[in-house]
Amino acid sequence: MNILLKLSQAIDRLGAVCGIIANWLVLFAVLISAGNATIRYLLNSSSNAWLEIQWYMFGGMVFLGAAYTLKLNEHVRVDLVYSAVSDRVRLWIDTIGFTVFFLPIMGYLTFLSYRFFWESFVSKEVSMNAGGLILWPAKALLPLGFAILFLQGVSELIKRVGGLTGQIQIDTHYEKPVQ
Repeated sequence: MNILLKLSQAIDRLGAVCGIIANWLVLFAVLISAGNATIRYLLNSSSNAWLEIQWYMFGGMVFLGAAYTLKLNEHVRVDLVYSAVSDRVRLWIDTIGFTVFFLPIMGYLTFLSYRFFWESFVSKEVSMNAGGLILWPAKALLPLGFAILFLQGVSELIKRVGGLTGQIQIDTHYEKPVQ
């Protein structure tokens, strides 16, 4: 179990790096958006590439930030019974959820999106918009994001099993979002 916990820590570090990248992408997207608006209104000039790079960055924010969000236990969940049960039952709910639903679905989505990306990469697909960008980098975010999310799911599963076996202490507290 110690080897698995070390693997979990390595995956968590990868997720944290992806979270940092996602945070920087927010700043870059805002700067590009402001720069594009400024150029458009002051110089009456613009390019679709500026708009598309913002979409790429938004994709990066979502797909790279998702694993970090999962690591922080800030992801969206259906809170019908989760807050009303004990910590041990929460660990079991998470363990079953990761094993039965999350990991198989993330694995399948990684598989499906890889083909989508690869066909774009091989064909050198370009946006149909005038001045648009190549599309495969944006499409690469799909399998990359799902794969990183899959790995983070493995890490969370390892931690839940570690919590169930008493190897580690896990905070299962979940604060329901304000409605």
